[in-house]
Amino acid sequence: MNAGRYRVTVTIDGEPLIQGWWGSEAVARRKFASWIGEHGSRAGARVTLTEEETGAVLTEWPDAR
Repeated sequence: MNAGRYRVTVTIDGEPLIQGWWGSEAVARRKFASWIGEHGSRAGARVTLTEEETGAVLTEWPDAR
């Protein structure tokens, strides 16, 4: 079963807190922004949007660059 092409993950100090999969990149990007708002104030939080078919990280917060 394909859960969705785009995965959003929230980690705290590298440990997974929550993740979800969506078939639409636009929907996944909205969830990405939403989860930054919901979990971004936690110490050590990182939110990542990954394209599951290639494994490419599309965006992450805070920006690692």
